[in-house]
Amino acid sequence: MEGNNRKSGIIRLKRCPSIIGHAAAVGKKEHEGPLGAQFDYHDATDRFGQKTWELSEGEMQHIALNLALAKAKVPADSLGALFAGDLINQCTSSSYGLLDINAPFFGLYGACSTSAEGLILASLWMNSTESGSAAVVTSSHNCSAERQFRFPVEYGGIRTPTSQWTVTGAAAFILGDGQGAYITELMPGKSIDRGITDPNNMGAAMAPAAVDTLTRYFRESGMKPSDFDAIFTGDLGFEGHSIVNEMMCADGINLSDNYLDCGLLIYDREGQDMHAGGSGCGCSASVLSAYILPKLEKGEYHDILFVATGALMSPMLVLQGQSIPGIAHLVRITKERNL
Repeated sequence: MEGNNRKSGIIRLKRCPSIIGHAAAVGKKEHEGPLGAQFDYHDATDRFGQKTWELSEGEMQHIALNLALAKAKVPADSLGALFAGDLINQCTSSSYGLLDINAPFFGLYGACSTSAEGLILASLWMNSTESGSAAVVTSSHNCSAERQFRFPVEYGGIRTPTSQWTVTGAAAFILGDGQGAYITELMPGKSIDRGITDPNNMGAAMAPAAVDTLTRYFRESGMKPSDFDAIFTGDLGFEGHSIVNEMMCADGINLSDNYLDCGLLIYDREGQDMHAGGSGCGCSASVLSAYILPKLEKGEYHDILFVATGALMSPMLVLQGQSIPGIAHLVRITKERNL
């Protein structure tokens, strides 16, 4: 691995792992959205055969990982490492849902940026070991997340126009040596706090972190947005996507031509009454698996930036009036191994 220089945030991988298998399992609303037919599995009850929402989320992870392993033709017991995380305290859904996977386990919490965080760490793991493969899994569930971060759905709280709908979904990615899209560059994000205290406006809390990561990447790489087929953030939703466009434009960088957000892709905002769009660990991860990677595999895309964003929100600190830091991790994914 090497960067431009010692101070560079860009990590260029010598061993570019391929995403040799991936899958997404989602709930009812996600299946009813614009990408519904592209998900590998869905459950119209959102229960996935389990009694509690937390166990339902864990089962989603289990389903997604097994589907991804089957596509990659990789036995679970051959995995060199498993990187997994979710939104629930102590990564409950990941820990319980993946108990039967006999691989070294790394529990992650990057809020909605967990998919990119996992891809970064798994890529670094593979570049520093002789491991043949690694798995990255993440998820969110609307009912488990709402209960932890706001109110149980039974409460019937009124959602504000800036609020986003937590995606019920899980996605898994198998990294190895083989055919598929390649992870070629990484830029870990920095925690950025701009004083946003409203837990119903996470897009505004995360947008400055996305701007920081993207600005650093373009300045250090010497590249510009038009050099890429598409740039995806996730999951800023309508509010955050608009803020990023405005802030980047003010900094002399025009993203408008090929800038998309996973929180705006997964739902029909108007038709499904999703306010500002989608959020949650499962949002950008599911869109990456169901929408972005197939376009790379088919040759519709050749070079994209995937920038997963997260609101590092503590329910207790929000109740105490503290602001919400955001973070954005960048992963460059290409159709060809050599840029």
